[in-house]
Amino acid sequence: MAAIISVIPILLLFVLMMGLKVSGWKSALVTLVVTILLALFVVPSIGIVPAKYAGASIYGIAFWSVIEGFLKACFPIILIVICAIFSYSILCETKEIETIKAQFIQLTSDKGLLVLLLTWGFGGVLEGMAGFGTAVAIPAAILIGLGFKPMFSAVICLVANTVAVGFGAVGLPATTLANEVAGELTGGMASHEMLCSISTYIIIQLSLMFYITPFFILMMTDRTKLLKNVTLAFFVGTFSILIQFLCALFLGPETPAILGSVGSIIAMLIYNKLFIRHHAENDVMYVEKKKFGFAKTFRAWSVYGFIIFFILISSKICPDINALLKSTLVTKFQIPVIGNTFSFSWLSNAGLMVFLGAIIGGLIQGMSIGRLMKLLGKTAYNLQKTALTICCLVALASLMNNTGMTLAIATGLVAITGVAYPFFAPLIGSIGTFVTGSATSANILFGKLQAAAAGQLGLVNDANFFGVSGNETNWIAAANCAGSEGGKLISPQSIAIATAACDMEGQDGDIMRKTLPFAIFWILMNGLMVFLGLHVI
Repeated sequence: MAAIISVIPILLLFVLMMGLKVSGWKSALVTLVVTILLALFVVPSIGIVPAKYAGASIYGIAFWSVIEGFLKACFPIILIVICAIFSYSILCETKEIETIKAQFIQLTSDKGLLVLLLTWGFGGVLEGMAGFGTAVAIPAAILIGLGFKPMFSAVICLVANTVAVGFGAVGLPATTLANEVAGELTGGMASHEMLCSISTYIIIQLSLMFYITPFFILMMTDRTKLLKNVTLAFFVGTFSILIQFLCALFLGPETPAILGSVGSIIAMLIYNKLFIRHHAENDVMYVEKKKFGFAKTFRAWSVYGFIIFFILISSKICPDINALLKSTLVTKFQIPVIGNTFSFSWLSNAGLMVFLGAIIGGLIQGMSIGRLMKLLGKTAYNLQKTALTICCLVALASLMNNTGMTLAIATGLVAITGVAYPFFAPLIGSIGTFVTGSATSANILFGKLQAAAAGQLGLVNDANFFGVSGNETNWIAAANCAGSEGGKLISPQSIAIATAACDMEGQDGDIMRKTLPFAIFWILMNGLMVFLGLHVI
């Protein structure tokens, strides 16, 4: 009974968004209100409130849980979202995004390599820097401009925008997941070690997809070049996974998608130089060649270049700077009643690094401080519904966790699936992304639930996963983020972005039918990797 009552908020969110087609912010707000009512008037009667809150007022628990959620939503999630979209908006405002597009198009004349370069390489950079649909909309529009069919462009960009999603918007989904798990386990924010651990596990669980996804992209482009597609996918996938693994292991979640995608672009250029010699007429893409000098290239890439620079110098690569930033201007306090610790570093968070890089890059590209601030205000205003959605979802997750609802659901799931639960863990993450359209939101919704389920199964010890040691709870939690990337393929919001970019209004269902088989394959492969890593290898 406790599990059935506790799952009502999640089911309600699904029904509102999927069944009744209610907008995201309205669905999240209504669900939060219903959850508050359940917490106040139903939860105490079924006895699932954690024992540590014995004697505390349920009104106090509910109130401060919502406050905790709002704080975690604003710092750093919404801050990163606004700054990431702001950085991309600068490129659009100065038209330098056109220079970046043109440079990518001119890198190769091979059709398959060009598609992979735009979708996997450039799309990965966009996802890592900005996220929120840019990695689908921009490459798809470029492909159509090059003469590819709209349906092909939409589907292939959705397929490509998978592996990088967990580290999109400067690592926001993975960072959010780690903080949710840390909140479940310790009531605080995730340490750097936990951030690196969970990020590394996500890469390991996705390792096969680093090879399979590029291969699928190449085969969708040209099925007759099997040997070339296999070798190119293996070559690019190896570069991508090695760089992303090292970034995750040593730096954390901010850089894997960005530097991994840059590495894959370099790998493609090396492959193009070494192995692609002669083409049949239908293998070649003819594009107008333009010359870009150093000054023009530096100007176009200044925003993203400075963002990467600031992220790297504030990371563990520069330990002295990292330690100074993490220990200066830190807001830290204990939240009344629930006792959890809220901590936020004003100088070491990724949002500030993105903001600084965007401002300096914007100045180099010719914008004044006044124009930049006006654009920042416009960006924040346009994202107000997104911000409200995130606030409600984080508050919802915090409230469900602190009142025992998340633990009740986890107990029910474990009772149903037993030792097979790890296989189904990615499916839970994919459902979250399918409904909300966001891997970050999926991790907010189910991050704590995954950690609680691991606790119910006794998966709380240190273990070895494919040669990497760490905690079993973190391994299960990482499956939520890895699975959420598969859900992105069939999320109505992602597909809506693709249809808008490709001028395919009303063809959402056709696109979903084409991406669904890959999404199912993705989730099954993730489930297999999670289960094998825990019980076999």
